[in-house]
Amino acid sequence: MTEFILDPGQIEMESMRIIRAGLKRPWLNKEYPVVERLIHTSGDPSLEQVIAIHPQAIDCGLKALKEGTTVITDVEMVRAGISKEKLKMLGGSVECNLNAPEIAEQAKEWGITRSMTAFRMHPERLKGAIVAIGNAPTALLEVLRLAQQPETRPALIIGIPVGFVGAKESKDILWERQDIPSVTVLGTRGGSPLAATVVNALIYTALREGN
Repeated sequence: MTEFILDPGQIEMESMRIIRAGLKRPWLNKEYPVVERLIHTSGDPSLEQVIAIHPQAIDCGLKALKEGTTVITDVEMVRAGISKEKLKMLGGSVECNLNAPEIAEQAKEWGITRSMTAFRMHPERLKGAIVAIGNAPTALLEVLRLAQQPETRPALIIGIPVGFVGAKESKDILWERQDIPSVTVLGTRGGSPLAATVVNALIYTALREGN
């Protein structure tokens, strides 16, 4: 009969040990928490091959968190997955404007998606923020457009939309924009849990490091 580990802390430690032992790429020490959490959340060791982390992404994300920045998400599922109490300990907060009353009407008027509209209607919120996108490629494209201007440029873009229409292409564009710190998973894989887990990995690291 198979014996299962039942202690939550031991389960997590053993999971991370297995993941770390199976890594193939030469990650920097500061990148391990993000890489390991992405693989842990997906349950897929092969995900390592398509994880892309900008050289400045970790440092910029940690700096922003320690300064109490806002995390802005494209959908409520990403917002729900972020450890808001831990983020609050750093002085930060998380917001998602997708379901604000005016968004749906304005999206119809502009002829674009609601997720895209949510960012376009509040561009000033992007400056110095961490943007976490786990669902909508159109939202990622809009953030990239806005990020061309210093006054609407985020500190970090976590762009991991999932799907077969525009997701891969939007992430390719994100990764080509090496002037903007980013974390992404190239290809069609992605989703809200992965976007949230990157934010959480950075939050936990920031709390461990302190100010």
